[in-house]
Amino acid sequence: MRALIQRVSRASVTIEGTVHGAIGRGFLVLLGVTEGDTEADARYLADKCVGLRVFTDENDKMNLSLTDVGGGLLIVSQFTLYGDCSHGRRPSFTAAARPDTAIPLYEAFVARCRESGLPVETGEFGADMKVELLNDGPVTLWMDTAQMR
Repeated sequence: MRALIQRVSRASVTIEGTVHGAIGRGFLVLLGVTEGDTEADARYLADKCVGLRVFTDENDKMNLSLTDVGGGLLIVSQFTLYGDCSHGRRPSFTAAARPDTAIPLYEAFVARCRESGLPVETGEFGADMKVELLNDGPVTLWMDTAQMR
């Protein structure tokens, strides 16, 4: 399971002209699922995201978490995180999990984030989404459960 986390001042996702989810300060999390991922991966990655300390404290050090700053999460499914660009010019997405695998794990990730008590907004799995964000920093982090255990 992969997550691209962007610290944002604000972010939103629009579907068919309607804002589906929006947050102020917090994280935009683009989430990809691959075959072989499990609910344990979803819980582990969600806990890592929620606990990240990348907001600056009074000493201008990245030392504060979402909870410390009253931030939220906007979680958007992103199968293209498993795009393979190593051959040719058109990416292959065969490593991305099929919806019957990916949807329950995406939902497990979202549920685990909600258990933290933080505000959580989402996109819609499989929809054509327009994502807007104001990256704060910029701070962008990549996490992959295959590399974290």
